[in-house]
Amino acid sequence: MKTPVSPALVAVVGPVEPALLAAWTAHYRRFGIERFHLAFHFPDHVPDTWRHQLIAASHDLGIVPAQISTGPWHEHTNTQLRDSLREQAGTGWHLIADSDEFQTYPSPLAAVIAQAETARHKVIGGLVLDRATNDGRLALWRPETGLDRAFPLGGHLTHRLLKGDPRKIVLAHSSVTVASGNHRAPGHKPDPDTLACVHHFKWRSGVLDDLRRRVDRFTSGEWAEHTPAVRSEASRLLQHIDRHNGRIDVADPRLAFRRVTLDRLPDGWAAEATKIATTWRPHTAQSQSGSTISSPSPSP
Repeated sequence: MKTPVSPALVAVVGPVEPALLAAWTAHYRRFGIERFHLAFHFPDHVPDTWRHQLIAASHDLGIVPAQISTGPWHEHTNTQLRDSLREQAGTGWHLIADSDEFQTYPSPLAAVIAQAETARHKVIGGLVLDRATNDGRLALWRPETGLDRAFPLGGHLTHRLLKGDPRKIVLAHSSVTVASGNHRAPGHKPDPDTLACVHHFKWRSGVLDDLRRRVDRFTSGEWAEHTPAVRSEASRLLQHIDRHNGRIDVADPRLAFRRVTLDRLPDGWAAEATKIATTWRPHTAQSQSGSTISSPSPSP
């Protein structure tokens, strides 16, 4: 049987807004994605009504969830669900994206995969670009506004402020194992000169409650962790927000926020992303194998 040209999309989805799921699905369908392998996980604090709404929204989008689970969001929860989905997706290329990650590629997806296969690469990489509002407020997003208009700025919050790993494996062949958080594939290195831009729409209204909950539950041991990376990054963001009156400091030149859009790579992206990806090193307090705050949100 011939392997389908279009990769299967694999994603673990937390209790995001149904409108975000709809925008995310539409974004990847524009790339020609037809097969969505989604697992929904709901921590115990999520109301039943939210869970039912999101599952109904998935069905309305023509996607039958491969798995639905509830309970603690342990650090290993996402990895176990993701790997189960990849097994179900079968042989071929898998596009791996969190539900707040909208990837943009340097060329059409089929060409990106063909180029990788010609070079005998089994993974394709990307780099996180955090999206923010014009004034750094953690805004309530309305679908009629559109993500690009609501969060027009893109910058390097994840690694320059939070000390998280901005590297992502965005496409991997089914024969390749991907590490926790989708940051690495042991034994495989993506081409650093053709990195996708992973637009990260995490910084929305409600995320602060999620971050505080992560810190509390990982600290108490209610949610199991392998490294302190998730807690440390969440704490850095909360401290930053407190110092800046509830906002991200989008004027900080270190974070390099500027206007970007989903329909093309940011100006100068290839050189910028290559430099960051090749020089980034784990923060001293963070194991390189650890997950980061950019893993799927338990709840924004």
